[in-house]
Amino acid sequence: MRFLKIYSLFILALLISSCGVKKNTINSSSNKSIEEKYSQLLGVNKENISNLKLYSFIDEWYGTLYKYGGKTKNGIDCSGFTTILYKEVFWKEISGSASSMYNQCKHISKEELKEGDLVFFKIDSKDVSHVGIYLQNNKFVHATVKAGVMIDDLDEEYYKKHFVGGGR
Repeated sequence: MRFLKIYSLFILALLISSCGVKKNTINSSSNKSIEEKYSQLLGVNKENISNLKLYSFIDEWYGTLYKYGGKTKNGIDCSGFTTILYKEVFWKEISGSASSMYNQCKHISKEELKEGDLVFFKIDSKDVSHVGIYLQNNKFVHATVKAGVMIDDLDEEYYKKHFVGGGR
């Protein structure tokens, strides 16, 4: 009986210690895979993926389905995604619709865009109706009606046609 208790304690200690080791291994390899994954998606060198908090956040939300007015991983819209990303990654409070965000920020041209800037579009509307976050190399992340949270290129014809400008 005593042998069984000692054996059980040994197994428990082994499991607890191995969980900690495994977790650290997952986190460090996860960071590496984030750099590799997003350097390929954005067409940049791995060294350019330096804001791991931003890309890890995107990775967690990537593919989340679109839901108008949504603000959870069960469904999110473009302004909800932008608001949550800004709060969790950049510790900045922004809110409202894409149009109100556009009216609250300093407007910048496409050539001035830097990682973390907002990008705005007029889609089937006379007012700004869509917002995303600029990443690098003309790529931006946003919540789309058709595919949910994803990365697209500002040079795609659709986005070129509807692009209004950037904001900071």
